[in-house]
Amino acid sequence: MRSSNPVFSREGSFTRGTGYAGFGTQQQPQATGPYTGSPYDNNPYAQQQPYGQQLTAEQLAEMYGAPSAGPLRTGRMTMDDVVARTALTLLTLVVGGALAWFALPAENYGFAVGAALAAFVVGLVVSFKRSVSAPLILTYAVLEGFFLGAITKALNTALPGIAVQAVLGTAAVFAAMLIAYKSGRIRVTPRYTRIGMAVAMGFVILLLINMAASMFGADMGLRSGPLGIVVGLLGIGLGAFFLSLDFAEIEEGIRGGAPQQESWRAAFGLTLSLVWIYLEMLRLIAILRGDD
Repeated sequence: MRSSNPVFSREGSFTRGTGYAGFGTQQQPQATGPYTGSPYDNNPYAQQQPYGQQLTAEQLAEMYGAPSAGPLRTGRMTMDDVVARTALTLLTLVVGGALAWFALPAENYGFAVGAALAAFVVGLVVSFKRSVSAPLILTYAVLEGFFLGAITKALNTALPGIAVQAVLGTAAVFAAMLIAYKSGRIRVTPRYTRIGMAVAMGFVILLLINMAASMFGADMGLRSGPLGIVVGLLGIGLGAFFLSLDFAEIEEGIRGGAPQQESWRAAFGLTLSLVWIYLEMLRLIAILRGDD
């Protein structure tokens, strides 16, 4: 299945590089048997020896002396790899946010805007880079975290408690989507993906139009009032949609035997989706609490 997630959709993402199955890769028909798919499926002696012929002593010694096939030897991505890399990326993001929270005054946005622009550039490099770079992903996390920490502190000064509410709301959306996906209530089908991406494109275009209008003093009401609430809920819903795409790509990558290094790309995709949800959650809560 070809991904619509911008992080996973490029050439080189979760693909067969040196013996790994990948997304969008058409598998060749293979012979089936009682050991198909097992570590012994690639046994050269099983293919070379005629039926009933015994192996020589040298062949037996070579077989028994060969290392066992496993995650440490094969280097394939596992769910533990994804969880560990995602946890490290989010921890780095939190460290960047804490640095901004304690180092910057609430009204100082200069460094925060600079960090946001730098994070945007690094994020683009990570997204379009064919090879996975863990240092770049962690750099993005600390820069984005610095930006989030600064704006969260500013909003929390005006609306005490909004930071905790936004964090809890983001965690709730993540947990709900994970449960819905694992239980089969949400299935990432081509039709589901096409509809979701069309809505996402329309949402981004609407925000760009609103941004252009605000530069000329016009107010479309997307950041306040009832329409702002609807837009905020739509934004959170799109973030949840992106999470479902992430879950599907991770699951298929593990099933297809993606390289272990691709777990960093999965962590980056999840972080992008969570940052999107957190920002929309902050804005929605601010509107609901009367900060226009």
